[in-house]
Amino acid sequence: MKIYDILIETKAGEFLTHLYKYAMFLGTVIKAAARGPYYFNEVLEQLYQIGYRSLSIVSLTGIFTGMVMAFQTGMEMSRFGAKSYIGTVVALSLVRELGPVLTALVVAGRVGAGITAELGSMKVTDQIDAMRAMATDPYKKLVLTRIVALLIMMPLLVAVADVLGILGGLLIATANLNVGYELYKTTVLEALLMDDLVSGLIKPVVFAGLIGTIGCFLGMSTTGGTKGVGSSTTLSVVLSSISIFVFNFVMTKIFFLISGPL
Repeated sequence: MKIYDILIETKAGEFLTHLYKYAMFLGTVIKAAARGPYYFNEVLEQLYQIGYRSLSIVSLTGIFTGMVMAFQTGMEMSRFGAKSYIGTVVALSLVRELGPVLTALVVAGRVGAGITAELGSMKVTDQIDAMRAMATDPYKKLVLTRIVALLIMMPLLVAVADVLGILGGLLIATANLNVGYELYKTTVLEALLMDDLVSGLIKPVVFAGLIGTIGCFLGMSTTGGTKGVGSSTTLSVVLSSISIFVFNFVMTKIFFLISGPL
């Protein structure tokens, strides 16, 4: 048996094989983006499906995260007479980490899984082959439109989650912790710097790329009928979630090195 065959049969070899196929998939998507035609109506449809229809769950995630953050930190800080810093903790935690990460996880579970299931179903029922037979590039019409819509909507969804989270923290701070509105607003505005806002908007763009490409790649690679669709959908959520945590750590480290000590 050749060394190549032995390598492929190992878990490491299987991982490298899938990684190579993913890289080739990314190359195909980039090539598709470099030439027309472009399906703007399909992009608008995906903006609605991905953005507007995710707004409710993202809003609930943001506002309740802010409320929990304010309540937990406020109860602990009150022991040391530091309740005035609740706004600072809530704002920085949401904008830097919790807003982008939690929103991305919610979108991965809702949108990423949906993309994989939809494309996977089309793949196993030969609809994608039928598109090719009709001279329609499935990468342009199905894959690129969804990735573009994710790249546009994810930062907006994160911004909504951040704002609502800060407002949720304000509600708890004023109603339960006796922190004045003006004090909370002042600490929030003083805590947030341009570096925080930039990092809080770069992260969702990267997460959107991960969710979109992983979801589309697994959907376009689905085999094995309906059982394969279910497996690909589950794997899409798992891989997207792991990738979000890994890339979040890497980007946090990079931003810290760029901006210096906090």
